[in-house]
Amino acid sequence: MLEEQGTEDLHKSELHEHYKFVANEGQVPLRVDKFLMNFIENATRNKIQEAAKEGGILANEIAVKSSYKVKPKDVIRVVLSHPPHEHLLVAEDIPLDIIYEDADLLVVNKPAGMVVHPGHGNYSGTLVNGLIHHIENLPTNSNERPGLVHRIDKDTSGLLVVAKTEQAMTHLSKQFFDKTTERLYYALVWGNIEEEEGTIEGHIGRSLKNRLQMAVFPEGDFGKPAVSHFKVLERFSYVTLVACRLETGRTHQIRAHFKYIGHTLFNDARYGGDAVLKGTTFTKYKQFVENCFAALPRQALHAKSLGFIHPTSQEFMRFETEVPEDIKAALEKWRSYTNHNKIEN
Repeated sequence: MLEEQGTEDLHKSELHEHYKFVANEGQVPLRVDKFLMNFIENATRNKIQEAAKEGGILANEIAVKSSYKVKPKDVIRVVLSHPPHEHLLVAEDIPLDIIYEDADLLVVNKPAGMVVHPGHGNYSGTLVNGLIHHIENLPTNSNERPGLVHRIDKDTSGLLVVAKTEQAMTHLSKQFFDKTTERLYYALVWGNIEEEEGTIEGHIGRSLKNRLQMAVFPEGDFGKPAVSHFKVLERFSYVTLVACRLETGRTHQIRAHFKYIGHTLFNDARYGGDAVLKGTTFTKYKQFVENCFAALPRQALHAKSLGFIHPTSQEFMRFETEVPEDIKAALEKWRSYTNHNKIEN
């Protein structure tokens, strides 16, 4: 449907987000507001229509209305406004599951569904909103995000370390850059992985077909190098529980890497894991999978452990967290289903 030509920061403005898309030759006529909703994350139709009213949507360099029909090879530019930076960083009294804290840093267990930092479509209720309520004068990273030295996706649960001082920010950021931190994730993926353990390598970059996805480019012609190591923990015939250790930290790395090898994360809607990808055609099996989806209404991914060198004491610290209840519930359902079928057979 679309070849993305890149996200542009045309004016380096904090007040707007800029995008450029080129429709491919197979593009069917489609309203530009619907067209853009398919490819701009967290952008509502009202927001896009508002941009059109302000002259912020251009088709082939001409401002168009939201009803404009996108045609093959159209060049579509859009400028979406968002509130000024100071309004994005409002302190909010949000409960945080802090498992460790000292004068330099804290480690928080982020629940699934919580966005890490404010951005388009998510101006409140984020981890950062809660952090600046909990701690005054957090240092900011290069993207002006208080305390953050790394991040995890909204619907991924698990551990994050937050810097409380400039020195801690610099020290921890360098560890992530140098790939000396330890990050272990648990993931439930579709299919029975044949190997007991292995390594997935391949550059990861923004998909050329759908900018909401990351894709693997094995030839290295796009994206950045990415390496994921995995080990099988438990098998359930049609799905597999794996531990995944990250050597690099690319956006959606585990999600993109496992889709690339044919084992999409269970219930990962963005990458197609919210369909029955493996198993039988029996109605009861399909209903069973739907029940698992209901118990775990997000991708089955949890940042289980995190290790790094403390910026002041120079001591290596490792933190662990329990697998959350929604993933536990899905695992128990799969265990019961697998054991029941073994007994019947």
